[in-house]
Amino acid sequence: MVHPEIGLEVVIDSSITKHHKQPTTTIGRKQSAIKTPSKRSQQGVIATINAGYFRICMSLGGQALLWKTLSEKTDISPTFGNLFTKIPSTAFFLIWSLAVCIFVSLSILYILRCIFHFKMVKSEFHHHVGVNYLFAPWISWLLLLRSAPSFIFPHKYSYEYVWWPLIVPVIALDLKIYGQWFTTEKRFLSMVANPTSQMSVIGNLVGAHAAIKMGWKESGICLFTLGMTHYLVVFITLYQRLSGNNHLPSRLRPVFFLFVATPSMAALAWKSINGNFDMLCKMLFFLSLFLFTSLASRPVLFKKSLKSFSVAWWAFSFPLSFLALASTAYAQQVKGVTANGLALILSTISVLVFVFLLVCSTLKIDSLLRNPVLSFSDEN
Repeated sequence: MVHPEIGLEVVIDSSITKHHKQPTTTIGRKQSAIKTPSKRSQQGVIATINAGYFRICMSLGGQALLWKTLSEKTDISPTFGNLFTKIPSTAFFLIWSLAVCIFVSLSILYILRCIFHFKMVKSEFHHHVGVNYLFAPWISWLLLLRSAPSFIFPHKYSYEYVWWPLIVPVIALDLKIYGQWFTTEKRFLSMVANPTSQMSVIGNLVGAHAAIKMGWKESGICLFTLGMTHYLVVFITLYQRLSGNNHLPSRLRPVFFLFVATPSMAALAWKSINGNFDMLCKMLFFLSLFLFTSLASRPVLFKKSLKSFSVAWWAFSFPLSFLALASTAYAQQVKGVTANGLALILSTISVLVFVFLLVCSTLKIDSLLRNPVLSFSDEN
């Protein structure tokens, strides 16, 4: 009778010890789970900001250039000319100043990212989409340089001192990316091509457009040739690969509007080189107008990407600004009611989209900065 009682006591003790140990382990797990978000919150915005956020600056720079162009045009036509010239120059200067402030802020955050999260930057550089947006900071600077008020760069030498440090990184990235397309098997264009591959082309075209302001026609032709040669290759590759959108997350589908931005910017760059909006410029403008109509008539393509606001929405803005700029140059050359009406419609759409995105970004700034479309690992 004694032994069963001893055995019973042993069973009870073991069950008690088990029940006492389980709460401590679950509490420990809960505490560790609570600590994980706090570590992420400590990383904050620096860990989430990637080069794709500079598309906001590209949109602001393109919009500033559009407002500057519209405020300066006095010979578009008697029908719409008065409406264009009523745009105050102070509005353009405010947009340009806002663009500079936002660009400087993003640049500081990205520099801190390079210092504290260099492995993330390295991972971004090796990503087939992220590497293309490394052109975005330099494109933004070139657009701000091209749209800067005249009193900031009173002579071409001060403009030149800024242009050179901006174009050198673009050429260095060209050598890296275009070289990979030629020589690296895993990085062949047919393997990594996606709509963001056009960012490298836009970088060359914006550089050519800015070079002409200094009177450097040969440099402009060189950059234009480099950009357009690769644009033909990229455009044909993307056109043939029907599954190309599989390389992009559904939230990134607004970057399909880069198809509109590239020929529009090419038309503006060639106009600055040639001096007038000739036949080639018109062909490029009509191509961009057709591509815009084709994308605008397929809203289902962007249905998933529009469910929640993200920085990818800004990919709608700067292509529309480039298209509006090209339409304004076309209207100035043709001087017809239809051409000017088209320029007015496209410019209005561009401004409305820009204002809408600016308001949404202001109201949802926390979500915008802390929920990137693309995330990169901090591990090797």
